[in-house]
Amino acid sequence: MTDSGNIAAQKQIIEFDRDLQAAKVEREELARKRPALEMRAQMLASLRKWFAEQDFLEVETPLRLPAPALEDYIEATPADGQYLRSSPELHMKRLLAAGYERIYQIGACFRKDEKGSRHLPEFSMLEWYRAKSGWRQIQRDTVSLLRQVLQDCRQQQTCNFGGRSVDFAATWDEISVADAFRKYADCEVQDCLRDDSFEEVLVAKIEPCLGLERPCFLSEYPLECSGLSAPMAGKPGYVERWELYVGGLELGNACTELLDPIEQERRFQACAELRLSQKRPVYPMDQDFMNALWLGMPKCAGIAIGLDRLLMLLCETHDIDSVVSFVP
Repeated sequence: MTDSGNIAAQKQIIEFDRDLQAAKVEREELARKRPALEMRAQMLASLRKWFAEQDFLEVETPLRLPAPALEDYIEATPADGQYLRSSPELHMKRLLAAGYERIYQIGACFRKDEKGSRHLPEFSMLEWYRAKSGWRQIQRDTVSLLRQVLQDCRQQQTCNFGGRSVDFAATWDEISVADAFRKYADCEVQDCLRDDSFEEVLVAKIEPCLGLERPCFLSEYPLECSGLSAPMAGKPGYVERWELYVGGLELGNACTELLDPIEQERRFQACAELRLSQKRPVYPMDQDFMNALWLGMPKCAGIAIGLDRLLMLLCETHDIDSVVSFVP
């Protein structure tokens, strides 16, 4: 064998040994994750038990979409000329429009460029919707569901997160967005909307203060932050939307759904103009969803809960990578 042949063979041996070492490390890491993966299985069983008891139908909708929901700050993942879903919301609403009154879905969702201790570009989502209901009914659902999950998975109503013990059995807190900005950031929410600092202030100053002793609903969002939510009666400029926080961790996002196709199209267009001004991708409008609105959809409400984050709470860990088998 020539010298160059020997060098190439040695490189192959070194690369093979490196690959084997990496595989060994992965195998050990997967073995360490067994408690979290077993907890995930218990969590999913508990969720499905609750929905069966409440007479919900489990559904599946497409993972790949021609048009993802237009949202101000969520980037869709391209997939062979279409997009991987960031949420099953629009398809599930089409089911509501077709007469399905109680539906839920557990499945994978995708958001481009989201990676951190609390974010993954591919993650597990729970969404459920009720026809003939509003955001307060979804609030009651959420309390009942999560208390059952805590009991089934931990045999208690507390978990330690954010350095504190969070009590799910206690009466859950609620604070409006406007009051939260005044209390925790010493500013007016409308001022933050005008200078485009709403998200920055929310993440840096408000979220870390929410749900530290018991779960907390952050409610009554400004219209500017709520593309798919119904307006609040008697409170112009705000919508029937809340987000759930536990130990400073955002866990869920719920609202009474907007049913007015004219207003919905206006909001989608405003979102498209914002994204265009920021030189970010502008996705096509989902005309099938808009047609469902034009044909009529019953009053309804729904929620999305990040299941990997819920599992973080159940396992009392701050690292989302530790609760998924393979990190995307």
